[in-house]
Amino acid sequence: MKILKFGGTSVGSAERMKAVASLIQNDEPKIVVLSAMSGTTNGLVQIAETLYQNKHDEAKALIKALHDKYKQVAEELYTSGEKKKQANELLKQHFDYLTAFTLDLFTIHEERAVLAQGELLSTALFQFYLEEQGVNSVLLPALNFMKIDENEEPDNDYIAKQLQKELQKHEGVELFVTQGYICRNAFGEIDNLKRGGSDYSASLIGAAVEAEEIQIWTDIDGMHNNDPRIVKNTYPIAELSFDEAAELAYFGAKILHPSSVLPAKQKNIPVKLLNTMEPEARGTTISSEAEGGKIKAVAAKDGITAIKIKSGRMLLAYGFLRSVFEVFERYKTPIDMITTSEVAVSLTIDNDKFLSEIVKELKEFGQVEVDQEQTIICVVGDFIAERSGSGLAIFESLKHIALRMISYGGSKNNISLLINTTDKVEALTKLNDGIFDRNGAHA
Repeated sequence: MKILKFGGTSVGSAERMKAVASLIQNDEPKIVVLSAMSGTTNGLVQIAETLYQNKHDEAKALIKALHDKYKQVAEELYTSGEKKKQANELLKQHFDYLTAFTLDLFTIHEERAVLAQGELLSTALFQFYLEEQGVNSVLLPALNFMKIDENEEPDNDYIAKQLQKELQKHEGVELFVTQGYICRNAFGEIDNLKRGGSDYSASLIGAAVEAEEIQIWTDIDGMHNNDPRIVKNTYPIAELSFDEAAELAYFGAKILHPSSVLPAKQKNIPVKLLNTMEPEARGTTISSEAEGGKIKAVAAKDGITAIKIKSGRMLLAYGFLRSVFEVFERYKTPIDMITTSEVAVSLTIDNDKFLSEIVKELKEFGQVEVDQEQTIICVVGDFIAERSGSGLAIFESLKHIALRMISYGGSKNNISLLINTTDKVEALTKLNDGIFDRNGAHA
């Protein structure tokens, strides 16, 4: 069985839904995982924000505008009056449900239910279209099998067991459709896998059924060697290892959700990144058999805050670093990079929600300096152990750019560099010209 995930732009219109339907119609057993239509989740977030603020008239207007958009999609998607009627009845149910939230107190639990509507709508409309086309398919409700535990981590045993139960109800069916992103939490309430979580859903489902392959379909032909929105002459990478892909996803490559690599890696299931607009393009294959020994790609992660704790008296004392890390642990704030010297320790975070509280506690250990509006440039490849001169090529490319921090050797797949965000475009461009020409990647 294969798992095929289609993102918001891939199902962003009636035309795109029809194209996806044509892509999936073959004899291979598969589960199709859909995101919400592009723009829907942002619209639902906006609706939730107005409900929190008790701006009920504004919320009603936003709900009506989104409803009108979906009615137009239904008009364009179906040819039969019967299916149009069925779709519009379904839309009315969902948007009446959203409107009901304008009559009562709105909480985080209601917000999660609101955000789930996008995937519920896209999958229902898509399933109706398959039915109209005479395709034998079944809509599997993700809320029947996708679950996170009390630590907001996937309950893998539950997912595998419940998903198998759902599949066994439909013997002989080769095509299933389900929602990405949404799930239930440990209390049985509607929840989600956070933004971008449809990739994660696909990987978790793939692991649960021990799929032959997981395909992530988007609007770009694979993971590129650099950010194509910023740098000219980028190209898709044919092969990446699981570790390389995880590093790139975490450090800014938007095509793949950072968490989605691990379930596939654990079950050694290849992941393919493919383009719905160019289905014949090779894309990127992520597996345990990727070519090593060279630099593969560069990614950039914005919104970074650098923190330096300077204390000559305490820095090398036993337990000092543990005490520093415990501050971040208390506030559930992960650290991206860390470097140390005899008199200071510097580190970076990408979540400044509790920055003032963290800094206040760190000042007990010494002088604290904070720099915001920083960017981590991540250079990825299976190259540190096998290839000499990699560092020289990187630093030669960046010789005119101030480097705030350097992290090298923590992983054989990654060299991370902290720079001012104002230097990001220049840094990515210089690396593209320097590193990849040196690797002969443009040949």
